[in-house]
Amino acid sequence: MNLKQTILDILKSADGYISGEKISAQLNISRTAVWKHIKKLRSDGYEIESVTNKGYRVVSSPDIISEEEIKNNLNTKFIGQNIFYYDETDTTNERAKANNTAPDGSVFIAETQTGGKGTRGRAWTSPRGAGIWHTILLKPDIPPLEAAQITLVAGIAVCKAVENDAMIKWPNDIVIGGKKLCGILTEMSSEKNMINHIVCGIGVNVNTESFPEEIAHRATSLYIESGKKQKRNDLTAKILNEFEYYYAKFLDGGLGAILDEYKRHCVTIGKEVSVIYKKETLHGKAIDVDEDGNLVVSTNNEIIHVSSGEVSVRGIYGYV
Repeated sequence: MNLKQTILDILKSADGYISGEKISAQLNISRTAVWKHIKKLRSDGYEIESVTNKGYRVVSSPDIISEEEIKNNLNTKFIGQNIFYYDETDTTNERAKANNTAPDGSVFIAETQTGGKGTRGRAWTSPRGAGIWHTILLKPDIPPLEAAQITLVAGIAVCKAVENDAMIKWPNDIVIGGKKLCGILTEMSSEKNMINHIVCGIGVNVNTESFPEEIAHRATSLYIESGKKQKRNDLTAKILNEFEYYYAKFLDGGLGAILDEYKRHCVTIGKEVSVIYKKETLHGKAIDVDEDGNLVVSTNNEIIHVSSGEVSVRGIYGYV
């Protein structure tokens, strides 16, 4: 039994004050032990008031990642039912890959990452207490060629969870007002025609108050957009709930089952784009996302289907 968490749960569920004597009797521990755990909770950032002859009550809670608080808001069957928490780690994708024997749907989450990365090895900053840095371990029975489509599943899930006019910049960024809110990095281990596992890393800028000058023009956070601090545990649970819903639809009916939803959230469609395609830089208009998740681009000479490569959108991240 995690006594510190149990005492916190008792305090939170109490209607007003609850005495140390009552807590000690309920848990069959000494009042001194209760006091020691409350002292630890205070050092974790919980504001706990104590009044003689009344007892204790929680005044405010810190915004720290908590497995218990995430699970309190989960309504999933398997996504997030196993959570691996790290105060600090290199990347949650690396932790998921290193622990790939964990159950399908396990989530690896960290307060901060020291080696956060985005697509093509770009750095991704993961400041402590400011974002949601987590990875979902998946073991789907699908062809390896379809693995990249899980990025699209995650994109819809994040948009649905964060709202705030969030849109998807194909294929793996979530943007608000042309600035990046979230990055998604999906990686796969496979052999022949079988997937061993997939790790889907999702990094969301939640309560970041400002960004370094060199990226401030293309990065944002939910706090910057709304002026309000968000509860990261609640938002994490929302993302996981939405992910399982769309992932189940994807497994049942393929990408076609969620493609219309994806297109509704895709800011790239209808925009002028610059594409690095077969080592050439082409300009055109994004007109669709096809049934394989490829971006369909109309250039002066042809219609091309882009499955990978750099795609810049006019008005987003500095493409003018």
